[in-house]
Amino acid sequence: MSAPAPSPPAVVDAEPLPRQEEVLTESALAFVAELHRRFTPRRDELLARRAERRAEIARTCTLDFLPETAAIRADDSWRVAPAPAALDDRRVEITGPADRRMTVNALNSGARVWLADFEDASAPTWENVVLGQLNLTDAYTRNIDFTDPASGKSYALKDEGELATVVMRPRGWHLNERHLVDADGAEIPGALVDFGLYFFHNAQRLLDLGKGPYFYLPKTESHLEARLWNDVFVFAQDRLGIPQGTVRATVLIETITAAYEMEEILYELRDHASGLNAGRWDYLFSLVKNFRDGGAKFVLPDRNAVTMTAPFMRAYTELLVRTCHRRGAHAIGGMAAFIPSRRDPEANRVAFEKVRADKDREAADGFDGSWVAHPDLVPIAMESFDKVLGDRPHQKDRLREDVHVEAADLIAVDSLKARPTYAGLVNAVQVGVRYIEAWLRGLGAVAIFGLMEDAATAEISRSQIWQWINAGVEFEHEGSTVKATPDLAREIAAGELAAIREEIGAEAFAAGHWQQAHDLLLRVALDEDYADFLTLPAYEQLRG
Repeated sequence: MSAPAPSPPAVVDAEPLPRQEEVLTESALAFVAELHRRFTPRRDELLARRAERRAEIARTCTLDFLPETAAIRADDSWRVAPAPAALDDRRVEITGPADRRMTVNALNSGARVWLADFEDASAPTWENVVLGQLNLTDAYTRNIDFTDPASGKSYALKDEGELATVVMRPRGWHLNERHLVDADGAEIPGALVDFGLYFFHNAQRLLDLGKGPYFYLPKTESHLEARLWNDVFVFAQDRLGIPQGTVRATVLIETITAAYEMEEILYELRDHASGLNAGRWDYLFSLVKNFRDGGAKFVLPDRNAVTMTAPFMRAYTELLVRTCHRRGAHAIGGMAAFIPSRRDPEANRVAFEKVRADKDREAADGFDGSWVAHPDLVPIAMESFDKVLGDRPHQKDRLREDVHVEAADLIAVDSLKARPTYAGLVNAVQVGVRYIEAWLRGLGAVAIFGLMEDAATAEISRSQIWQWINAGVEFEHEGSTVKATPDLAREIAAGELAAIREEIGAEAFAAGHWQQAHDLLLRVALDEDYADFLTLPAYEQLRG
């Protein structure tokens, strides 16, 4: 006898939004409630397992490929499902939140794929969560346009054949949605809310358009978490009468533990897998988080000194390409975050050359596509991949059998000669304060110092401050040696607040969340008890 259907979740502490009834229908909420009842207990077990694994890393200061899954890695016979036509060519992907302007511009950008982001590029206000869903549905029904209030310029969707294919990214397993609670008052995981509402409203509609419900899976830490997602997909397709295998998922390998389980992750999702992606900032954040007790050999230099050519980063990306192509999956490269300036052609020229070199390297290494954060970068990345791919949709035939990565290579942080600098500490504080302030205003994708930053930026910034202080790092500064201490971080942060007040004026400063952002950054950067995710305490302070 099957269990009775759970009560639909209740919406709590949320102001009504225009047209929310189109998203929060009784049947859609009932579907989310069923996902919650079936899968949240396993989610909770896997979060507890994360903590256990982190404690083991603290004890051993090492990681290895899993002996219990060696047979999966050794078995040459299995492959992931063939890519659907809409996801076969992914040579350039643009990323950004699902606000109305971004939805139109990203779909029109000329990129093959748009990562419609409900995760790191979107602060999870109720408005962003619900209206983001509405914007995607409006796009699929061609009921969307946008007029810039500043310029008065209007934007409308191009012809269907010219639009990017949407790959939607739900929140990670660790985040709950506080505005949707079950009958016991327990919050529903944000991942199941984002996935459930999107799948319920759009799976069949996307099939009718010749595409499908495609997803990016963030913050995955193990193949068991991938297995959970696969079970969610199987249930969701069965419940709504969608053919099994319709869902396609690309997993971000943006945690150090997942880097040791790439093949297993693809294996668990093999009927629904599309590829793997190399996510740089979260990957470095995960390295710091997991090996923060590891001493000097795990101390990272300034984040901008850790390029993708660093030996341990090369090991990670080349292993990803080899793993994907061995199993018939797409390998997707990292982000070009530069934002072109209309006022500084020389800065653009220099930055464009760096983007071109980065994308040329990825294409030459065997990646099948890569990310950009701005439409102006689409042609540059496209040119890099066009030169290598030509008319082919991908280069999965490049098996990269020349790549041999040992377990130790992935954590050989001390292979880098660069060292932390005082300027790097200042930059971490500056970017951390500025990003958190914008996030508390509901903005997840933020232009800071010419780069498009998201929550991963803030995570690596505060993690480096924490690591450098706890490792007793010393900097050369103005002819003397300065040690990283909590007092030094507080001094720099106070100076940054004063500089921002001077920069934007007292009235704008007072209207923002600057002191709150300053305090939160110092809390997560200086507390002895390292917070697993900055967004957890930040969400407690997010209004809306």
